[in-house]
Amino acid sequence: MSIHDLASPRTDDAQELVQSLMSRPWGQVSPSIYETGRLVSLTPWLVGHAERVDFLLTSQGADGAWGAPDGYGLVPTLSATEAILAVLHRGDALVDREVLEESVTRALGVLSRWLTEPGPAYPDMPAIELIVPYLITLINDRVSTPLPLPEGMSGTALLVIRRRLASGVDLPDKLLHALEIGGDAASGAPAVHVTPIGTVGASPAATAAWLGDRGLLDKTHPARRHLEAVARRHGGPVPVGMPITVFERGWVLSWLRRAGIPFDVPPEMVADLRAAIGPAGTPAGAGLPADADTTAVALYALAALGEPYDPASLRSYETDTHFCTWPGEQGFSVSVNAHVLDAFGLYAAGRGEAVPDYYRTATEKLAKLLRDHQRPDGSWADRWHASPYYATVSCALALEDFGGEQSAPAVQRAVRWVLDTQGHDGSWGRWGGTREETAYAIQILLLTRPTEDPRHADAVADGYAYLERTADAPGGPALWHDKDLYLPLAIVRAAVLAARYLAARFLGP
Repeated sequence: MSIHDLASPRTDDAQELVQSLMSRPWGQVSPSIYETGRLVSLTPWLVGHAERVDFLLTSQGADGAWGAPDGYGLVPTLSATEAILAVLHRGDALVDREVLEESVTRALGVLSRWLTEPGPAYPDMPAIELIVPYLITLINDRVSTPLPLPEGMSGTALLVIRRRLASGVDLPDKLLHALEIGGDAASGAPAVHVTPIGTVGASPAATAAWLGDRGLLDKTHPARRHLEAVARRHGGPVPVGMPITVFERGWVLSWLRRAGIPFDVPPEMVADLRAAIGPAGTPAGAGLPADADTTAVALYALAALGEPYDPASLRSYETDTHFCTWPGEQGFSVSVNAHVLDAFGLYAAGRGEAVPDYYRTATEKLAKLLRDHQRPDGSWADRWHASPYYATVSCALALEDFGGEQSAPAVQRAVRWVLDTQGHDGSWGRWGGTREETAYAIQILLLTRPTEDPRHADAVADGYAYLERTADAPGGPALWHDKDLYLPLAIVRAAVLAARYLAARFLGP
């Protein structure tokens, strides 16, 4: 069978995807082990409790852990372990007690090994330095042999945050997403306010922690109604972040438009994107603080749709050296800076000579920054995604489109890295081939200037064949960074559709 005998991607798939963003405006996201564990512990009275416990038990790996390799399993394993200990402590009549005890025994064994033996550095996940001490403290209250804290972590910051919550002092908006680390002080904290849709920090765990036992007593409380809606949508388990309305729409529209897929955008979606951008930019969704990443991608999407919007709000995220995800960020993200380069570059291209000098200067600064952070092998790595293929597609495409001729060698190094790392089955991936990472690799190969490398056409053909063979496979592993790894289903689907469309056009009839 030739590759051209395989099913071709249809542009109406893209249209259906865009329409689904309107029908499911809170977002399409995979369930979270971490967040589901928090609801098992905090809200056993909430609809879907038995399903959440079953989700944790069936998701446990053969080694007793939950989550991905390379340190990514610590937070979900701690959360699931503490949740099952809570079920045992309460005596919930859901599952045979021996099954729960066996699960906890295996989990505590792997946690003990991880926390006492040298291992990989823990990944740069949001609030990990707070979440890990919070969970270990809860676990140690219910076990005879306490777990140690990882080197460099302590409970000191937790005590400070809890004192602030109890005194009614405002917390930074970004901490509301992990409000559960406030413990008892989070329940009804006077400085925390529920959004109109009933969420706190766009997080089921944070919402449950703030709601406390009031949710059991008041079935009409907006926060309880929100949690019920999220739990019912996912059959009991819950995602790590919801809603993610602007984030999802910005990325989906950007992937599809950059690939040149024809589709119609509902005018109200465009209007909503424009309205979401305020003086400080836009948050990913209700309950979250504004951030440079979501703002930049939304601005790029608007410009790509022929509705350019002045990206001046991004200037508030500029530091002496880079653009931060939010003010006070402890870390650096190449993908955020790549997306800001996209936003500035596309806006400037549409303005021609009328563009302010600042945007020309900023694009040059950003392009140099990305070039300087390229790894020797030609890839990039990032703090918001586990895969280098995501960071590399973000940086390579931004440099290709807006980095100038001086960025061409960096882009070609990225292309060579992609060609060097393809798997035997045609896929690409950090821990094994995935549809998502293969889609990013194909975009790098087909949205950058042609290369003379003789492997190029075969790599595209093999990658496309892999995507077609696996078209009916589940959504794929979670690779995006939040409190634990998550999978933004609509966004990844858009990336795959973009790659399939590009590859089909490249390979011809």
